Amino acid sequence: MRKTTNWDRYYADQIRDPAIRRLVEDEIKALRIGVQLARLREQKGLTQTQLAAKVGMSAPNISRIETSPGQNLTLNTLVKLFGALDCEVVLAPRARSRRTRHTKATASR
Repeated sequence: MRKTTNWDRYYADQIRDPAIRRLVEDEIKALRIGVQLARLREQKGLTQTQLAAKVGMSAPNISRIETSPGQNLTLNTLVKLFGALDCEVVLAPRARSRRTRHTKATASR
C-alpha cells in the first residue's frame, strides 16, 4: 500500500468543498474530450497540422483543444473536428446524480 503524502491530504481536504469538487469534475470531463480527439486523430494517422488543415484551423489551436478543451470549445467546433475524423458527435442527456444536484445547490448559496 502506498504511503499517504501531503498532496493526498491536501487534495482530500480541498475536494470536500462542493464548488472545488464540481470544478475538478468539469475539468476531468473536458479533458476526456481532448484525449478522445487526440486518440482518434492518431488512429487515423493524422498530425495536428493535417487535422487543422482539414477543418480550417491552426495546429496550435488543435493542440490547445487536445490538452485543455474546456476553453471556448463550441459544439460546432466539436462536430467539425470529429467529422473530419469520420466520427459523429452524439449528445445524450442523462440525469444528474444526487450528489451533483446537491453540489450545485450548495455551490450557488
